[in-house]
Amino acid sequence: MAEFVLICLLAVCGVFGAAAVRDSNRFVTVSYRISDVRIRKRVRLVLLADLHNKQYGRNNEKLLGRIAAAEPDLVVCAGDMVTSVCGKSMEPAKSLVGRLAARYPFYYAPGNHESRLFRESEEYGGMGEEYRDFLKSSGAVLLENGSVSLPSCGIRIYGLDIPEDKYRKFRKRRFPEEELEHLLGQASRDTYCILLAHHPAYFDTYAQWGADLTLSGHLHGGVMRLPFLGGVLSTSFTLFPRYDGGLFEKAGRKMVVSRGLGSHTIPIRVFNPAELVVIDLEPEGKEMTGNGAGSEAGGV
Repeated sequence: MAEFVLICLLAVCGVFGAAAVRDSNRFVTVSYRISDVRIRKRVRLVLLADLHNKQYGRNNEKLLGRIAAAEPDLVVCAGDMVTSVCGKSMEPAKSLVGRLAARYPFYYAPGNHESRLFRESEEYGGMGEEYRDFLKSSGAVLLENGSVSLPSCGIRIYGLDIPEDKYRKFRKRRFPEEELEHLLGQASRDTYCILLAHHPAYFDTYAQWGADLTLSGHLHGGVMRLPFLGGVLSTSFTLFPRYDGGLFEKAGRKMVVSRGLGSHTIPIRVFNPAELVVIDLEPEGKEMTGNGAGSEAGGV
C-alpha cells in the first residue's frame, strides 16, 4: 500500500512538474469583444501586462509575430513590463516596447514595479530615470494618473498610478472612490472610458468611479490554476484571488484581467500559460463575449 501511495505521489509530482515546465515557457492568445453605443468605430487593441522582461524567442520574435498577426490599431500596457531588481537588465522590455511603439500608438500605465523604480531612484541606481527617458524617446505615452482622448473612436484612455500602500501583502487595502477621483479627476461621461489599472482587486472602486472597461494584470493568473477553483495564489500571497484572470462585470461596467506574460517572485506557472490579450471594441453592440481558448506560442 505504501508503495502504491508513493507511486501515485510521484506521478502527481511528475504531472505538475511537466505542466510547470510547459506553461512557464509558452503563451496563448485570448480574445474579447466589447460593444457600446459611444464607441464610434471598430478598434482592435492588444493588452500587455506583467512581462517582467520575459522573452519568447530571440528578441521576443514570437510575441512580436503574434501581435503583428492580430493587426491591432493600438497597444495598451497595464504595467510591470520590467522588474524592480537593482542592476537587472531592462533590455527585453525596452526592445519590445520600442519596436511596438514605433509601429502602433502605445499607451502605458505603470505597475508596481515601474512605480517603485520611478519613486525610489537612489535605491535602484537611476533605473527609473533611465526607463522613463526611454519611454519618452520611444514614443510610448506614459499615463501616470493622466488620460488621452481618441475622439474619432469615442474613447478616452486613463492610466492610473496606484498608490504604493494598495500593493501591500496579505490583505486588501481600502481604495475609496474619492481617492481615485483625487488622482484621476472625474470620469468622462460622454465618451467610453478605458482605465489601465494594474491591480484588479479594486474593481468596485474603478466601476463606481466610472470606468466602463478596466484593464488589469498583476496577479499572474494565480500562479497555479485548479479546476473549479481558479488561480491559487495572488501576488499579495492571498489564496484563491477573486480577479485572477478573465472577464468580470459589475453593474454594466467590465474588467478584463490579463494573466500576464511573465512571472516574478514565484517564477513558475502551472496549468496557467501566459496570455496575450486581444480586445475588439465595436459600436452599437449589446454584449461582450470572451474566448478563453486560442493558439499558443512557446519557447524562450
